[in-house]
Formats: sequence, structure tokens, C-alpha cells
Amino acid sequence: MQSVSKLTNLQGKKVILRLDLNVPLNNGEITDTTRIDKVLPTIEFLLEQNSKIIILSHVGRPKGKVIKDLSLKPIQKDIEKKLNEKIKLIEQNIYEIKKDMLDNFNEKILLIENIRFYLDEEKNDTNFAKHLASLGDIYVNDAFSCSHRAHASVCEISKFLQSFSGLQLDLEISALKKITSSITKPVTCIIGGSKISTKINIIKNLISKFDNIIIVGAMANNLIEHNGYNIGKSLKEENVNSIVNDILSYSKEKNCNIIFPEDVIVANNLNGQPKIKELNQIKLDEMILDIGPKTIESICNIIDNTNTILWNGPAGYFENPNFANGSTAIAKKIVEKNKEDKIYSVVGGGDTVSLINSLNAVKEFNFVSTAGGAFLEYLEGKDLPGISALN
Repeated sequence: MQSVSKLTNLQGKKVILRLDLNVPLNNGEITDTTRIDKVLPTIEFLLEQNSKIIILSHVGRPKGKVIKDLSLKPIQKDIEKKLNEKIKLIEQNIYEIKKDMLDNFNEKILLIENIRFYLDEEKNDTNFAKHLASLGDIYVNDAFSCSHRAHASVCEISKFLQSFSGLQLDLEISALKKITSSITKPVTCIIGGSKISTKINIIKNLISKFDNIIIVGAMANNLIEHNGYNIGKSLKEENVNSIVNDILSYSKEKNCNIIFPEDVIVANNLNGQPKIKELNQIKLDEMILDIGPKTIESICNIIDNTNTILWNGPAGYFENPNFANGSTAIAKKIVEKNKEDKIYSVVGGGDTVSLINSLNAVKEFNFVSTAGGAFLEYLEGKDLPGISALN
């Protein structure tokens, strides 16, 4: 995989730049600009090289239809403001656009309207990809979070142009390598979520590489119950005993410690009064909503003795401050270790990113991924079509 950062001869070149600008919108207003902010360095690099930038991106799932509410116009305005650079939003049918027509625009940055307005994009259509490629001289993929999709502007386009990775994609791959292949041990994973079945392949892939896997959140309820404790009316996944058995037996085989809560915070409902409970004290009308103080102390001790950490999934129902203590304590401990320069930390997953955003702590972690599905599939050990295309 060649990085665009190594190129120095882009003067006057037309660079097709695939970005993931799929930001949350509310009545045409962007509610979280994180994905935009992360790719600005690549745009700035290409501007410094005096190239003409043709951005391809999408918002939402229009399924091949033009939907006004899924226009890239709010994104255009946000990038213009942040770069202090005029951007041309091209709303014309992309099949009508030819390469020489792009010279008629004075703007250095051209933004093609939502690429998913075309059915051929998600079909990974060869002719569509060929036409996209005909508009530029080189192709740059800086959309790691779309790279698990075999779509025309992510995958097929690379067959027709010399292709490079963008700066943000480079950072993402580098961070993920540090927790999957180029690891500084001991290495610990803190993993949460509601369903253990959706994370089983990640857990299995990491067991052979990690020293500790700490399971928290609703996923942990299945392990607590598996060990003979009553979990009351806590959220749990049905019919996963064989999955839990697989995890525990495989972890023994690979000498990986599986850790789950030893005490918990419960309430009668999501807005109830929090109570600290030992595992053998949980009543039938109570639900587990956070980890308890003993578990927090155990997790913090493990972090103290870890060199590399991956965190995907909060420890409890953090949306209610009464049940955010576990997640907040984990975040603060990792930040403390980062400040001492004694740990390499990677955080991913929407809820976890929301949590550390709420603590204004994003910059305190070594790497925060907004990639979602691509992040998880990489952790599973899957080949990502967009990355394979660059190789």
C-alpha cells in the first residue's frame, strides 16, 4: 500500500479523493463533525501540493435515489469554513461530467454530490468505477470507515488509476496494527456491547494475541449467568451458552485471561436508584446497569500492568450519569497512563467515542477510531475490500 504522503509531484494533477463524510445531520445541521475534522490534514496536504481535488463521498443510505435531505451541502459549508477555501458542489449527473469540464471551475476543491445517489456505486459497477476514474489522474482512499464495502468509489475504481492511501487511513491502519500484529505486550482488550454473538469473532481473533480480555456491559451478563449467578431482569442474549463455552475453553488453550465483573451496580429500572451488589445478591426485579467498585479497581490494576489497550464498548448504561461511573473510571485511568507515556491506547465504537467525547478526552487517547464496521471487521481479521484494492 502506497501512501499519498510520499508523493511530491502533484502540481496540476486531478486527485480523486474518497472520503467518509457521512456525519449525523439534524434538519440540515451537522451534530458531530469528527469525521470531517479527521480528514482535513489530507485535503490540506493536497492543497499544498497544488493539485485539483475531486471529493467523492456519501451521506446516509439513499439507495440510488436523489434525496434532498441527504445532500452534501452542509458538509461543503463546514469544510469551506474550516479550510477558508471555496468549494464547488457539483450536483450535475455524474455521467454527464467529463474530465476537461473540471478545468472550467476555478475552485481547487470540487465536491461531487452524494455518490450513493447512484445505484451503480453500491453495486461496485465496473463501468461506473471506470467513469469515476476518467475524471482524475490519481486516486486516494482516505475513507477507512468505508473500506469494508466493495463499492465502486472504494474498491473497483483502483483498477483504473494509480491508487494511494490517505493520511487518515494510514493512521487508522498503523493504530490497528499496534493492537493486532505489531503489539507491545502485555496487551488488554476491554470489550462491551449488548450482544456477545456479534463480537464473538473479534474475541476469538484477539484471544490468541491478547493477555487479557475484559468483558463488560450487557455482554458480561451472559458470563455472570453462565457462572451460576442470578442476573434478575438484566439485558442478556438468549441461546449463547455454546459461544460462552467456546470463549472460555479457547482462552484457556491460549493462556488469555477472561475477566468479567465481580460486583455490579443495579437498579429496578433504567432511571432507578443505583445500588452496589455482590454477584450473589442480585434480586429478580433488579437489572445490572454498571460495574461495581471492586471491578473498577480490578480493571484499573490490569490497566496499570498493560502496555497496549484496545477499548470497544462502555462498561454500563452510561447515558444515565448514575450508571456512567465504570466507563468514566476506565477512561480516566487510560488517560492517566497515557500522560505517563506508559500505554498505547486505541478506542473504537460509536458509544465509546460518544462517552469520551462527553468527557472532552478524545485527544487524550493515542487513537480514536470513528470507523465503525470497518474497525470491527479488521479486528475480526477479515480482509477489507478497500484496503485489498490499494495493495
